[in-house]
Amino acid sequence: MNLPAADLIAPDVLADVERHAAAFARREPFRHVVIDGFFTDAYAHRLLEQFPDFERGNARNEAGELGAKSTVERIRELGPGYAALDDLIQTRPFLDWVGRVTGIGDLLYDPWYFGGGTHENRSGQDLDAHIDFNRHPVEPWHRRLNLIVYLNPVWDDAWGGSLELHSDPRSDEDQVTVVTPLFNRCVIFETTEWSWHGFPRIEIPAARGEVSRRSIALYFYTRDRPADELAGTHSTIYVDRPLPAHIRAGRTLDEADLQTLRVLLKRRDQHNQRLYRDIASLTEQLEQAKAALENGRVGRWGYLGRRILARLKG
Repeated sequence: MNLPAADLIAPDVLADVERHAAAFARREPFRHVVIDGFFTDAYAHRLLEQFPDFERGNARNEAGELGAKSTVERIRELGPGYAALDDLIQTRPFLDWVGRVTGIGDLLYDPWYFGGGTHENRSGQDLDAHIDFNRHPVEPWHRRLNLIVYLNPVWDDAWGGSLELHSDPRSDEDQVTVVTPLFNRCVIFETTEWSWHGFPRIEIPAARGEVSRRSIALYFYTRDRPADELAGTHSTIYVDRPLPAHIRAGRTLDEADLQTLRVLLKRRDQHNQRLYRDIASLTEQLEQAKAALENGRVGRWGYLGRRILARLKG
């Protein structure tokens, strides 16, 4: 593949399309592939050096609170390394290469980077299992793929924060595949109604200093999708994390257990509040639409119809 931006993706990664495609198609638990050494080593380190400070990004969570996750969507502004990445991922040769790996053709680049860009997660941050929003917020496009590259020179699964791919987080038979977020490791996975993913709470030892979980998230779209994957337009859908297995009948709770319960209850409260806000907004929109109809010709005819019906019943 001849790419306009040379020396970014490792040559052996580009050449090994068939192996990556076979791995992606295994559906364990859904279609995905993990590719180590995705970028050339020099370019991966360049991206790490130009990674934005936490304070530069948006660190507000869905409840509007200052959290332990910071994101920058407009990566082009972060420096020459990120500008080169932005140039690369919108080219037809790159999109076609990803299409060959995944079997999803005619992929579209998202110039808005909705939900994507650089992500930095500090201790205390987690991400409940979820499926992603399925339509582009502006364009009439279907969201099809997530491509994430991690930029963590050191990581231990014991710290939490490792990507978890679920078959069904609501089921006792849930099957989980764990992907450790190691430096220059890429994971590409399908975005569907069953591509559940998240990561457990990050708890980095104090001795590790300012270590955080860093990644670049890129999302790709198509103009249509297979009929068996279609669903109504929705935002991100979460499954709240269950009680830890060690909290069971007969156990004496310690302070750490109580803190875990507080976090879980707060998370549920936040999700409920967000749902209430969404319902209130939809109700207001319905009332406005109803008023518009009643004030128009359709509304007047409807009013007369209701009066006639009432007289007939009388």
